[in-house]
Amino acid sequence: MDLRLSETQEILKKMARDFLTTECPKTLVRKLEQSDQGYSPEVWKKMAELGWMGLIIPEQYGGMGYSFLDLVILMEEIGRNILPGPLIATITSTFPILEAGTEEQKKDFLPKIAQGKLILTTALLESEGVFDASGITVKATPKGNDFIINGTKLFVEMAHVANYILCVARTKEGSSPEKGVTIFMVDAKAPGVRCEVMPTIAHDKLCEVSFNNVTVPKGSIIGKLDEGWPLVETILRKGAIIKSAESVGAIEVCVEMTVAYSKERVQYERPIGAFQALQHKMADMWTAMETSRYLTYKVAWMESQGLPCAKEASMAKAYVNEVYKDVSKWAVRLHGGIGTSADHDISFYYRRSKSADLAFGNTDFHKEIVARKIGLL
Repeated sequence: MDLRLSETQEILKKMARDFLTTECPKTLVRKLEQSDQGYSPEVWKKMAELGWMGLIIPEQYGGMGYSFLDLVILMEEIGRNILPGPLIATITSTFPILEAGTEEQKKDFLPKIAQGKLILTTALLESEGVFDASGITVKATPKGNDFIINGTKLFVEMAHVANYILCVARTKEGSSPEKGVTIFMVDAKAPGVRCEVMPTIAHDKLCEVSFNNVTVPKGSIIGKLDEGWPLVETILRKGAIIKSAESVGAIEVCVEMTVAYSKERVQYERPIGAFQALQHKMADMWTAMETSRYLTYKVAWMESQGLPCAKEASMAKAYVNEVYKDVSKWAVRLHGGIGTSADHDISFYYRRSKSADLAFGNTDFHKEIVARKIGLL
């Protein structure tokens, strides 16, 4: 395993950082957080021209054909800058199509996704708030050549601006909760679909999506009927890695800003970074940052190589979740009073750390996966 970046990856990293610094400054982030849409269509179009939505889509479907590790490098830069919008939701919703979509579905959806013409999101969580199959109660009932979907999904990212929603529904009661789960590609504007943005601390536009007698054809099924849970696990595993990478980028900024501030802020005629207690705390923050990066890049490399990595993905997500929350909290504390101000950039990262914890499985969910993989459950 060689985690050094190639020349192409270094170019991708620099290009992403330069683009985000120019096109998505914090002034725009503040504006987008308060807007109804929650993203900039103009920036979205420019990202599509750079190929970000199609980064890992094969060239035969209009994508760039890059690796999963390349995608992780991009996500780290997005986390550094904070990019509001449906990019992660769209990319993670593309994975089931790439893995199990029919050739017709791939030819229909993938080029449009790569061109930025389609926004996708995945509807998984329900009122129980659990990430395992036992929480899937939204039902899809067969009717002729169609299915009728009824129920409510929660915390669906950017559903209010999505063109399609991947709805994880129960189509049959099986011998285990994992049996009888199916993924449907639902037109977000279909009759009976209602989206309402839920207020969150991160202002990240999570939605409640209600399905009231929504009719979808059998051709909208992604993968096999009643056997969709492995695809959900793919979304959760790859999504956890991607979200970890985004969090690593944010952790880096929290640490860098805090170290820089500690060299400038003078107290008792000395920079506060000269005090041993604060030095040790920032040393801990730096160590946690580097450990987070290592865990994330290791599992990203494994995923790119096609190696089994469910345990490693959960190890990274569980660890990075807690580091992001802890580092951003200490970043606020070490900035003092100004760190608690909404006008200071550090507040973005503190608020986002709470949301990042829940995306694609919280810490407890991923710790249970690790425990199961090492034979404890």
